[in-house]
Amino acid sequence: MRISPDAPRPTHERPPRSRRAAAGATAIAAGALTVLLLLSSGGEDPTPRALSADEARRMATARFRAYEASPAEVTVRLPPVGEETGTVTVRAVVDHRVRRAVGAYETVDGARTSRGLLSWDPGGVAEARPPATASGGAPGRRTRAPERDAVTTAAQAVRRARTLKSGRWTRRPYSTSPLDRALRLVLSVAADRPDDARRLALSDPLWLREEDLDGHGYDVFSGPHPTASPADTSPLTYWIGTGGDLRRITARVTPGHYATVDFVAARVPTGVPGTPWEKK
Repeated sequence: MRISPDAPRPTHERPPRSRRAAAGATAIAAGALTVLLLLSSGGEDPTPRALSADEARRMATARFRAYEASPAEVTVRLPPVGEETGTVTVRAVVDHRVRRAVGAYETVDGARTSRGLLSWDPGGVAEARPPATASGGAPGRRTRAPERDAVTTAAQAVRRARTLKSGRWTRRPYSTSPLDRALRLVLSVAADRPDDARRLALSDPLWLREEDLDGHGYDVFSGPHPTASPADTSPLTYWIGTGGDLRRITARVTPGHYATVDFVAARVPTGVPGTPWEKK
């Protein structure tokens, strides 16, 4: 199409340079502010707060959910406490209906590793060490069973416990050691009915943060205050899912040292054998 010399020409003029520069500076500033807000919000820990009514109900049902889910597989981990102890891991099956657990323990202290079986109930702990086998060394010297016979999982521990006679177990009462405190905690985390959410809220538990474990989100709560003093913090921390399922508990066993109890599998197909240390 031919345009007459007198006709107005279409205009596609760019805005003045000063306006373009101002717009670019505004966009850069907005982008920088967004990045700053993301960095600042992600780098700060959330402030602990009181539980909402829904969170109190979930926390009040967590112990009952643990009871319903048993027999369940748990893993207990203890860090070194003092100079003469190593890292302790217990992989066990706990049945809260009969208040009994059986598992395999492993203690790693530098280059030394010791293993054995544990069974515990409200009355105490029983231990069964692996059988000794003759070595090719000095006469009378004995070593641990070969690694191929080692019991390292909760299911293996239950199967092995079923085969042992009562004489293989050494029974003892609970002590105040960090391990025994952690074992007793495993039995005490469940209840055959939900707790009272209102009474629980009055003991001042706190919401601490959100955290992902194995791809699932959990709310992390501090336990109720053990005394009326606000300065006396709870030794227990709970990881609880949206449905009230209990995934993890940490417990302060000594100042600066915490035991971790993970509920890694619920409703395992194998139950806990009868008290293996009792004579039949």
